[in-house]
Amino acid sequence: MTIKVLLVDDERLIRAGLAAIIDAEDDLAVVGEASDGSEVPGEVRRLRPDVVLMDVRMPRLDGIQATRHLLATVPEPPRIIVVTTFENDEYVYDALKAGANGFLLKRTRPEEILQAIRMVAHGDSLLFPAAIRELAGRHGPSGAGGADWHGRLTGREGDVLRLMAKGYSNAEIAEELFVSPQTVKTHVGNILAKTQARDRTQAVIFAYETGFITPG
Repeated sequence: MTIKVLLVDDERLIRAGLAAIIDAEDDLAVVGEASDGSEVPGEVRRLRPDVVLMDVRMPRLDGIQATRHLLATVPEPPRIIVVTTFENDEYVYDALKAGANGFLLKRTRPEEILQAIRMVAHGDSLLFPAAIRELAGRHGPSGAGGADWHGRLTGREGDVLRLMAKGYSNAEIAEELFVSPQTVKTHVGNILAKTQARDRTQAVIFAYETGFITPG
């Protein structure tokens, strides 16, 4: 099955470079391009991509607003990877909070870009613990809804969430906690439900935002 990709970037050379890398793969295909976030919902409805590579900074509608609008208005939206120049870009943090499934740097090696697209297309998240921890530390906990949510989380779910924040995979969490991968998967599902998060990245950000995990 071919993974369909939509490229969104206001720089034509960036789009051309990404398209050349992606279209060279047998299991990936660029199905469309857009130069601004305002074009994204219409292109997604028309092309039904599996993954959107979304530039964060665009002149008219940036990637954060485009991500929010896409997730709010398009049924069964595609997975979204935001693309940025700097890993500590404040826009990245806001895009991940809005529901993006991860981020990539524009200087990322081609093989890592391809791996990221495949990971996200298959339901994984691109979680970069150090970058998210740094960005969360700048914002500080908002405290909104924190106490109520903390009380709904079981002790073992809390353990799993802390390890998720360190970037552990389900298999690594299972090994660390001496439980089965299926048990970890169940805990992760419960955590996503209780945080109302779309994926692991959103759950980790919510944990920082509410003070359940501290950046230090």
